[in-house]
Amino acid sequence: INHLTRVQGWLLLDSYLPTLSFTIVYLLIVYLGPKYMRNRPSYSLKGVLLVYNFSVTMLSLYMLVELICASWSGGYRLQCQGLHEAGEADVRVAKVLWWYYFSKLIEFLDTMFFVLRKKNSQITFLHVYHHASMFNIWWSVLNWIPCGQSFFGPTLNSFIHVCMYSYYGLSTIPSMQKYLWWKHYLTQAQLVQFLLSIIHTLGAVIVPCGFPVRCLLFHVSYMATLVILFVNFYIQTYRKRRPSEDDKLTFEQSHIKSSHPNGHSASTNGTSLKKRQ
Repeated sequence: INHLTRVQGWLLLDSYLPTLSFTIVYLLIVYLGPKYMRNRPSYSLKGVLLVYNFSVTMLSLYMLVELICASWSGGYRLQCQGLHEAGEADVRVAKVLWWYYFSKLIEFLDTMFFVLRKKNSQITFLHVYHHASMFNIWWSVLNWIPCGQSFFGPTLNSFIHVCMYSYYGLSTIPSMQKYLWWKHYLTQAQLVQFLLSIIHTLGAVIVPCGFPVRCLLFHVSYMATLVILFVNFYIQTYRKRRPSEDDKLTFEQSHIKSSHPNGHSASTNGTSLKKRQ
């Protein structure tokens, strides 16, 4: 089956216009939102954030489990997996990746909450870059390369997001603070995620299996921008300022999340985002 017909009729995919429109609205809110809130009191949103974070955690857990099960049932190879080798398993993977694409729209709320809570210092270039670009990149992925090699990054990123958003959710509950000792490791895990994704992609360039090489090279280039921005963030946050434990942010929290991020903090193939209240 042609990969374009596999996703024909799926929500938001037939035309690029909805994805572009949502992105433009998002960027307008990023620009105009802080101006609107400048002389208005900030919102706490603790209850909303609790529900939101655990909802995204559950969605990420579903995507993680389903991607592992679908790729396993299709006999997916780690080194390189083509677009037309696994039949129904490819369609199953594509269905999960649609949810991954849609989750990038949901994660625009990360920034909306920053605006409403007047956490403008966390709306950085990397945060906005990662959120806006991921949503658009994954529209393209779903239309042209919705399975095969594309499964790996979202699998890693879904695992990171389970950890990240569950941390954000638990951090809003005062009695849970003492159990959140693993916060520091989220940052390292995000960097490992980017590097593994780059290595995985380069493996398919070196030993090809029919997956479009230009898409692989684009992915490596995009992930490289996230690594550079992330390392810059990491140096500034952990080496120069050496903030107190409460002030340390994960990459996806401020993207400088993401970038990713997600956040999350930062995915292509994966990424988002929120500072502890």
